[in-house]
Amino acid sequence: MTQVPRLVAIAILVLGATAAFAVLRSDVATSGSDPPRFVEVAAIAGLDHVYDGEFPFFVGGGVAVFDCDADRFPDLYIAGGVNDAALFVNRSVPGGPLRFAAHPDPLTDMTGVVGAYPLDIDGDALIDLVVLRHGENVILRGTGDCAFEPANARWQIDGGEAWSTAFSAAWEAPSALPTLAFGNYVRLDEAGNQVGGCWDNILLRPEETTYADPTALAPSHCTLSMLFSDWNRSGVADLRVSNDRQYYREGQEQLWRMTPGGAPALYTTEHGWADLQIFGMGIASYDVTGDGYPEVYLTSMGDNKLQTLQDGARQPLFTDIALERGATAHRPFFEDAVAPSTGWHAEFEDLNNDSFIDLFVTKGNVEAMAEAAMEDPNNLLLGQPDGSFSEGAAEAGLVNTARTRGAGVVDLNLDGLLDIVEVNRRTPVTIWQNLGGGAATDTVPMGNWIQLSVTQPGANRDAVGAWIEVGVGGRTQRREVTVGGGHAGGQLGWIHFGLGDETAAEVRVEWPDGELGQWHHIESSSFVIIDRADSAPIEWIPGGP
Repeated sequence: MTQVPRLVAIAILVLGATAAFAVLRSDVATSGSDPPRFVEVAAIAGLDHVYDGEFPFFVGGGVAVFDCDADRFPDLYIAGGVNDAALFVNRSVPGGPLRFAAHPDPLTDMTGVVGAYPLDIDGDALIDLVVLRHGENVILRGTGDCAFEPANARWQIDGGEAWSTAFSAAWEAPSALPTLAFGNYVRLDEAGNQVGGCWDNILLRPEETTYADPTALAPSHCTLSMLFSDWNRSGVADLRVSNDRQYYREGQEQLWRMTPGGAPALYTTEHGWADLQIFGMGIASYDVTGDGYPEVYLTSMGDNKLQTLQDGARQPLFTDIALERGATAHRPFFEDAVAPSTGWHAEFEDLNNDSFIDLFVTKGNVEAMAEAAMEDPNNLLLGQPDGSFSEGAAEAGLVNTARTRGAGVVDLNLDGLLDIVEVNRRTPVTIWQNLGGGAATDTVPMGNWIQLSVTQPGANRDAVGAWIEVGVGGRTQRREVTVGGGHAGGQLGWIHFGLGDETAAEVRVEWPDGELGQWHHIESSSFVIIDRADSAPIEWIPGGP
C-alpha cells in the first residue's frame, strides 16, 4: 500500500471523513442529551476498599481497569496506600447488578501502592500490571486467570526507591517491548519529611527482550501525570508531563521530543512551546475540536486547562480554550461556592451516548488546605453539539464530596452505559452504576453505542498508538489508543463510542505504524473485535466465549 506522509494525510482524512459521512444523517442534532442517572452501589456490589495514609499518600489513589480472567468484563486493581492494594474480579452478568469478588494474593496485596496501570508488555495477550509505589515499583506479569508473577528481574527493571506517581508507555519502532516512563514526586526522608527537590523522572527503553539502564528525564519537577501521545500526528508519540508547582520554582509543564534511537529532548520556546506553570495533577486527551489532533485537558488547583494547537501541527504551540468551552471547573458547582477546586483525574467519555464527548473530573482537597474548597464534588461536564461543556453532575445524582483521587469510567456490566469507579482518600471506594434514563435501580437504555476491541498480532497487542475513527451523524469521532495519563491509574479494554440516535457507524483504524485499515460498517449496541490480522470485524456477545 502506498502511504501518504502523516502530516499531509491528516487534513485529507478530516476532509474525506466529513464528506463520506455527511450522507449518514442530514438533521445533525443541535442540542446534547439529558444527563444519565447514577446510583451508588459499591457496598451491595461487594467492593469495600480504602486508600489511606499520611503525606506520601495525599496524592495518588489510582485504579487499574482491565480484564484479568479473559471473560471481557473489566476487573479492578485498586491502590491502598498504607493499606494493602486489592484486586477485585468482576462477577456481574450482562446488564445486571454490579457484583465484585475480592481476589486476595500476596503478590498484588502489597502496601505502599500509589497507583497502577495495565499493559501487555510482552504481547502474550495477558495483561500485566505496572504498580507505582512509595518505594520500589513492581512489575507483575499476568499468567492467566487473574494470577501474576514478579517480573522486575525477568525484564531487568530496577524498581528504584522513589515516590512514583505517574506512568505512561509507548512502542518505539522497531522494539518488541514498550518504552516505559515513570514520573516521580518529592524526595522524603525516612520520617516522611521533605529533604529537598524532586526525584528525577526516568525513561526505560528496551534492548531486545530486557530493558537498558534508566535514562533520567532531567530537569524533573515533581510529576503527577504523564502521557505518550502523537500530538502532531507525525507517527511518533512524544511525552507530555504535568508537574505540581507546589514543589518547584523554575519548573513548568513539559513536552519531551522522542526520537527513536535518540536521546529525549525538551521542546522549548524556540520550538513554539509556551511556558505554563500549574498545580498539574492529571492529563486526558481527545480530539474535541474535530481537527484531527488531540486536545489536552490538564487538571490543577483552580482553573483546569483545555489546550488545543494554535497553528496546527507545525509546532507545539498550545492555547487554552477551557473558558470558552465551559470546561474550567475551577470552583465547586454549588451556588455559594467561592474557594477554588482541586482537580485530579480526568477522562473523556460519552456517558449519555448522545455522540458528543463528555468529561469526568475528580475533585478533592489535598488534605486540609484552607485556601481550597473542602466540599468539592466531582464534575460531569456534558458535551454539547457546539463543542462546549455543561455541568450535569447534580442532575445525574453524581454528587460525591469525599476527597476523590483516581477513577475509571467504564462499562462494568456491559450494558452499553458507562459506570464510574472513584477512589477516595480515607473513605471507601464508590461505584456509580449508570442507569441511563432510569431511576432507583431500574436501568433504561439511553442512546445507541458501540464498543470496540482493537488488537494486532505480535508486539503491541493492544495497538497502543493507533487512532480509531468513528463516522456517525455527519461527524467523525477520533480517539487515540494510549496508556498513561489520568491520575495514578488507567485502563485497557473495550473502547466506547456513543452514537446518539444512529443505528450504525462506519469505523476505521489507523494502526500504530500508520497503515490505514478499511472502513467497516458496524451496527449499534454491539461489542466488536477489530483484529489487524482479520479481514472483517468479529462481533462478541456478552456472556459468550
